Amino acid sequence: MNNANIEIIEYSEIYAEDTVNIWRKSKERAIGQKEIHSFENHLNFLNNILNIDNDVYIAIDINTNRVIGILAFNENEINQLYIHIGYQGKGLGKKFVDIAKNKSKGRLTLFTFEVNKKAQKFYENNGFKIIEKGNDNEENLNDIKYEWIRST
Repeated sequence: MNNANIEIIEYSEIYAEDTVNIWRKSKERAIGQKEIHSFENHLNFLNNILNIDNDVYIAIDINTNRVIGILAFNENEINQLYIHIGYQGKGLGKKFVDIAKNKSKGRLTLFTFEVNKKAQKFYENNGFKIIEKGNDNEENLNDIKYEWIRST
């Protein structure tokens, strides 16, 4: 990935199907199970629910005009962060996390699935610490709650 070929923009519905496609594929790879919601429900969630309490950004590969990542967050929490499988491990996730950190009040929480070891390593490498473990999600998988606090 050449970072000069990546543009991070505010989400627009013109990218809805592309965004949901990479989101579903990335999540499936990360947790080893199919998305439980239909594609149409996922589109509705993205376009009408997620954006109520979150800023939503996407990353575009400007060479292909394809969506390669999504970030949904607010000043307290990262709610969604998914990167196209072919673009993982190349710095885009860190760029997304840095956007959320910069717009936060100095503290962010997030959840990741316990089976998603890559995500755990990524978040821990980016200053997040485990504060809780549990199982409160639709996928019926164990969750890990992380927290990041800006150092003073």
